[in-house]
Amino acid sequence: MASIRPRLIKRLLVANRGEIAVRILSSARELDIETFALYTENDINHTFNAAHAIRLRSPASYMDIDELLDIVKQQNIDAVHPGYGFLSESPELARRMAEIDVIVVGPGSDNLERTGDKLRARLLAVECQVPVLPALTEPTGRVDAIQLFVEKVGLPVMVKAVDGGGGRGIRLIHTLEDLPSLVERAIAESPSRMVFAEKAAIDGFRHVEVQIMGDGQGKIMHLWERECSIQRRYQKIVELAPSTVVNRKVVKPVVEAAVRMARKIKYTSLGTFEFLLNPKTTEFFFLEINPRLQVEHTITEAICSVDIVKAQLRLAQGASFDEAGLAGLPEDPLSPPLMHSIQLRITAEDPEKTYSLSIGKIQSFRFPSGNGIRVDTALIHGVPAVVSSDFDSVIAKVIVTARTWQDVVSKARRALADTSIVGITTNIALLRAIVDHADFRTGMCDTQWLEAKHDELLEQSRTHSQLPDPFHGLVSPQQSNESNTAVSGASLMFRKDDAWSIALRPQSSATPNTRPHHLQLAKVIRNDFPTNFAADIMFTAPGSTPQAFRMDMQSTSTSASATSSQHRQGSRSDGSHVVLPISGKLVEVLVDVGDVVKKDDAICVVKQMKMEIEIRSHKAGLVTWLTEAEDDEDVAEGMLAAVVEDEKAQAKL
Repeated sequence: MASIRPRLIKRLLVANRGEIAVRILSSARELDIETFALYTENDINHTFNAAHAIRLRSPASYMDIDELLDIVKQQNIDAVHPGYGFLSESPELARRMAEIDVIVVGPGSDNLERTGDKLRARLLAVECQVPVLPALTEPTGRVDAIQLFVEKVGLPVMVKAVDGGGGRGIRLIHTLEDLPSLVERAIAESPSRMVFAEKAAIDGFRHVEVQIMGDGQGKIMHLWERECSIQRRYQKIVELAPSTVVNRKVVKPVVEAAVRMARKIKYTSLGTFEFLLNPKTTEFFFLEINPRLQVEHTITEAICSVDIVKAQLRLAQGASFDEAGLAGLPEDPLSPPLMHSIQLRITAEDPEKTYSLSIGKIQSFRFPSGNGIRVDTALIHGVPAVVSSDFDSVIAKVIVTARTWQDVVSKARRALADTSIVGITTNIALLRAIVDHADFRTGMCDTQWLEAKHDELLEQSRTHSQLPDPFHGLVSPQQSNESNTAVSGASLMFRKDDAWSIALRPQSSATPNTRPHHLQLAKVIRNDFPTNFAADIMFTAPGSTPQAFRMDMQSTSTSASATSSQHRQGSRSDGSHVVLPISGKLVEVLVDVGDVVKKDDAICVVKQMKMEIEIRSHKAGLVTWLTEAEDDEDVAEGMLAAVVEDEKAQAKL
């Protein structure tokens, strides 16, 4: 198998985007490494931190190893950092880059093959005498295999894609009735269409993970643990370091198990070893290994005072732990770190609508500052930012750090109060409700807590969202000096008698007519520009007299198709309408006009954040109209997917 010796990195390609690309580029620049960023149309913010930016053919190119190889060869790049997600756990990427003498910053293909596959990682745990839950020993793509497993171990069980990630391909099964559909969905979200199952440990268990560093020669160190129990759809939204488990004697065996497993395979670079831990019974079970940089690495950096990304880059160049800046960290897990840190993921999701993605243009934003506060984001004042269905929903990460748990919770509350994003729906209000909750303040949240308290938290989040935004209508000096900044409507002052000359130059004409149109405001009726704007105007076309108009503008920049005739808006009050509950990309329309459908038949499939979701008919009937949206086209929440009529179906039958 191809391998490569560590050496000095001169030209680094960051094969990622968004906040994590910014994070990696920053550390690389501090090491005087020449940096290269990748970007796609309408997703450029992270490139401002790189020396060079290379445009990809499409968002799918981030997963295209051949295209990345071509870029590496053309640019004489000697190292690639994949970040997280995308190809970060791909042994093939590491192997093929090594074949052309290019370093992939990370564990290497051998470690990736041993740890990235959930079943192989489980076998490693067994070999190292680390507790595991009863599970299938072979992957399967069959529902009946899962049913047989349930007959042996009972419910509940957890079904996981062997090659899933980011919460995809995971289903918790509580009832036999739900088993077939949930297993099928997990299989559909697995790239290999293979899953395995294990007995679920849910009551009172915390999700605790250990940050590991390895030098590839058998020397292993831990950087304490993190707790990530607060999750939605098996994706973390609030992370803590260290764990809120007060008794370090309960945590110590978990940390030691991670170190033992890493040492067994001479682990290289960064890795996160994940476990379920019950602090009352002291039971713990191995879950999986994430052989890469984690989203939540920030809080480990905060409690250790270590730049983990810089250490990772130095290790890839052959540095020792001391040379990588890792000297002096306590080895005994019984010794807790001196600091506490919390990471809060700000996502473009609507918790009121099952966390559906909120597509749109970010008009303005404000993040907190002050002692012990860090914000990782790709957003830049003056640079337009659009949330699309192509990528993950994370907009920013707010990290707060303090000496005590009580102080860090107070800081988190203040930081979220000082956070504002306008133009899209976010989870900020929900995060405020979480950190305000008594269970969170006392460190009593297990893996089932968010689901159990969800209605209560949503109710509390509505209270938070109704509070006045202290930054509404304000704009920073930087914003006010930059003409291309998208800001909230109140910060753009339109007044009576404001006027513009508008020159329209047809691109198809060799001698265009440049005589201007003239527009003058008579009265501003509503100013929420650029989302919407209404005014009485006087409009003068070339060679004509002024005419009075009522102008009403609505932004359609992110979902124009939803307002066009063939992509109609649906009405949930109309019983015949099948309305898209989410935004995303249309994958496939599964029916035709004239088809008779039953209740719960799938009408179409929409892809959102790499998850394919079937949109089903809520009734039986005849399909009399279908959207004309094409495959791979952006579609908006609220768009009409189909019309299903009752009477005509009965007449046809």
